[in-house]
Amino acid sequence: MALRINDVVPDLDLVTDQGNFSLHEFIGDSWTILFSHPKDFTPVCTTEFGAVSQLAAEWEKRSTKVIGLSVDGVEEHKAWKADIESFSGAKAGFPIIADDNLAVSKALDMLPADAYLPDGRTAADSASVRVVFIFSPDKKLQLSMTYPMSVGRNFAEVLRALDALQTTYGTPIATPANWQQGQDVIVALSLNDEQAREKFGDIDIKLPYLRTTKQPS
Repeated sequence: MALRINDVVPDLDLVTDQGNFSLHEFIGDSWTILFSHPKDFTPVCTTEFGAVSQLAAEWEKRSTKVIGLSVDGVEEHKAWKADIESFSGAKAGFPIIADDNLAVSKALDMLPADAYLPDGRTAADSASVRVVFIFSPDKKLQLSMTYPMSVGRNFAEVLRALDALQTTYGTPIATPANWQQGQDVIVALSLNDEQAREKFGDIDIKLPYLRTTKQPS
């Protein structure tokens, strides 16, 4: 299925290096980030999972769970984690989904339904499995980013996007371009000026349709 913003993610059965559970069970009532990878023991992916490991305190600060996915098996994941931890100097404490049958990648529309892994395959055979999904506590997709094989993911941007999602979640505001935590936010057009002042206090009317206010606490 094609997974679009505000769709509920399917409750997939997951096999991971930390046991078996369903995706909804893993998400629980937390924000959750799923990082997917086409193959274990690949250079860009090792640097990315290393970056995820180094940010453990930041995920915890945001009450956010992280889970990886790679198109290999549980034993490969366990061995790969040793490399990830050696490279990054940080413990890879998150689970990694073993998607060696491509079931999860296909269910989340990262690969076509007729995709298969040929003998002697390389990461290029599952290259589109390079996605970041962010799910809200109601198990809906809030953001997705898809990367090519040659471009390592920017985890400062993933954190920034997560902050923006958590700031605007269920609140009639949005964040402007290049927004960072603590900066002013945009008042939604669903509120008129009077309603906006009643809800947020002072507003700055830059254009009739562009009004900003301090980030709500």
